Amino acid sequence: MGLFILRRVGVMMLTALCLTFIVFFLTNLYPNLEKLAKSEGNFRMTDIEVATWLSRNGYRSPVDPDVLAQFRSGQITQEEASSLVNTGFDPRLLRNYGEWLGVLPGFVIEDSEGNVSARCVLPGMTLDQAPKFCGILQGHWGWSTQFKQPVGDLVATRLGLTGKLMFWVIVLMVPSALIVGVLAGMREGSVTDRALSTFSITTTATPEYVSGVIFIALLASSKYGLSPLLVEWGWIESKTLFKGSAASAMDNATFENFFLPVLTIALYGMGYIARMTRASMAEVMTSQYIRTARLKGVSFPNIVMKHALRNALIAPFTVIMLQFPWLLNGVVIVETLFSYKGFGWNLVQAAGNNDIEMLLGVSVVSVIVVLVTQLISDIGYVYLNPRISVT
Repeated sequence: MGLFILRRVGVMMLTALCLTFIVFFLTNLYPNLEKLAKSEGNFRMTDIEVATWLSRNGYRSPVDPDVLAQFRSGQITQEEASSLVNTGFDPRLLRNYGEWLGVLPGFVIEDSEGNVSARCVLPGMTLDQAPKFCGILQGHWGWSTQFKQPVGDLVATRLGLTGKLMFWVIVLMVPSALIVGVLAGMREGSVTDRALSTFSITTTATPEYVSGVIFIALLASSKYGLSPLLVEWGWIESKTLFKGSAASAMDNATFENFFLPVLTIALYGMGYIARMTRASMAEVMTSQYIRTARLKGVSFPNIVMKHALRNALIAPFTVIMLQFPWLLNGVVIVETLFSYKGFGWNLVQAAGNNDIEMLLGVSVVSVIVVLVTQLISDIGYVYLNPRISVT
């Protein structure tokens, strides 16, 4: 087992390296860098000014000195200078990736006016105080241009908030889905099976943004839905049964402000796990050893709990583990809908404002979560299924 885990960890690291390079390459394409330069500099910057800003801040190779000299002396026009700017692949991208990883020293660039810019110098820090290497391997995740804070601190804070949301989603989703799936699969074709299967398909077929809007309209509106009736009957003291915003749940999560986003995410994943559990349970209940147990007079509850359940949980276990990366990225809609400033909300803000360092930080976390959950899924599958050999 130890050799199996070591091999998988090695493959995970190689996969993470490839995926992070792809993300780094895509986020550092020239159109994205051009938007960054204009948002940080001036939206009226010309192409030659954008190229100069990018080279001065280490994103691209220096502009051809001859072109720059001819443009500044008036020998060529602005349009002619802009047409000579390289907007395609830049070999400096590979060096930037090494600097971002932390295996190469961070750049230090001094322009013709004596202004120095360096990758490892954060606001409030001098060049002498800055470290030589400042990549993610050294714990430096970069600087957010949108939030004006270190990316590592922001990712840790947002990840903690989303972790709290995911914890309660898992607590609600997994037991409920397993119960629904086992009850449906115990007696295939029964009324209970059909009713629970219909419920599972309905929840899975309803996207989060639809169910979230429906829940807000029915349970968190003071004019429509259930809340006005409960207020009229005197059953609740507040205006609504639940709050339509989970912003206050970031500091103090309560049943009133946190249940709707948890329910919205849990319902979508619940149906998928329940369907997998139901199919696995139905297959196990028709197997030879279950029929033998019935013929020997073993009670139905004992057959289910002692013989069928473990084998029926092999397939759902893999699906449950796959829900973790889905939850991390799938909370984007729900966190935005309920104004919950977690990891998904952070991703939306970073993408909308072209915050490249933040996008890279979020991508690294997503890649790590996916790979780690896959490793846990593989190890758990080996323990649950004795027919699987790791040698």
